[in-house]
Amino acid sequence: MVQVAGRNVGPIGFGLMGMTWRPESQPFEESIKTMRAALARGANLWNGGELYGTPERNSLHLLNAYFTKYPEDASKVVIGIKGGLKPGQMALDGSPANVSRSIEECLKVFDGKCKLDIFECGRVDPNVPVEVSVGEIKRYIDAGKVGGLSLSEVSADTIRRAAKICKIDCVEVEFSLFSLDILSNGIAETCAGLGIPIVAYSPLSRGFLTGQLKTYDDVKPFLRETFPRFSEENFPANMKLVREVEEIAKRKNCAISQVAIGWVLAQSGRNGLPTIIPIPGATTEARVAENTTAVTLTEEDLAAIDELLKNFVPAGGRYGGFGAALMNG
Repeated sequence: MVQVAGRNVGPIGFGLMGMTWRPESQPFEESIKTMRAALARGANLWNGGELYGTPERNSLHLLNAYFTKYPEDASKVVIGIKGGLKPGQMALDGSPANVSRSIEECLKVFDGKCKLDIFECGRVDPNVPVEVSVGEIKRYIDAGKVGGLSLSEVSADTIRRAAKICKIDCVEVEFSLFSLDILSNGIAETCAGLGIPIVAYSPLSRGFLTGQLKTYDDVKPFLRETFPRFSEENFPANMKLVREVEEIAKRKNCAISQVAIGWVLAQSGRNGLPTIIPIPGATTEARVAENTTAVTLTEEDLAAIDELLKNFVPAGGRYGGFGAALMNG
């Protein structure tokens, strides 16, 4: 177990984004079954967002529905929510007024059914000093309305600046076999030095490492349009790494996703790295079972993967458009 915001969490968390983010999102009743399965398998760090969906249907409403049905689970789950954007827009507003609005909205929708254990601004607003945004969150922490602070997609310098204002309970960044940025841009080193756990989102690289994508035709329009690595030009080059990892999975008689998550788990504390908690998303109970059954990788396995990564450079950036300008804020 690892402590986040003073609460014990399992080695693998659970991301809620896919359940409410896209138009084809499934009914809450089905999502609730999947969430219950995640908790039963020890994935009790739940990561959602006010921005995951519409103002009328997002992670906050899903969590309200879950704890309305299972109020006894509220004390078992550690909830982290991203907010701080303008309502219904992919536009940043890290001002104290909007951070306050965002937190108050979380508390209003939760309606006392669960706690807001961790709050973070979805990205750093370049027009508002991080100290100002974090200072407003700290006001809610000091008042006992929010359990702790997280940062999302921030630079090492921003982490150090924010840490002078408020204790940072975790830093959420993308980390997977496809996304190794934190190992070279100072984020992992800074978190290790300050004793801050990393919450690794997209450990399966948005589907590349699930085994479900075989050809470009399998890629959903949302991925093609939003993430350059899924473009028709870049997809074939990126599938080369997928095929290599699939060979390792075959040798270990497991799913490729289990190798991918097992690798992220194996980096926790390795070579001086901080604690790392992957938060794979899932929309079915079967996928939850697969994602929470990470295989143990031997030193030989890890050495083989290290060699693969030395010789592989992902084609295309992690984000395009709006998202590309807001990384490492």
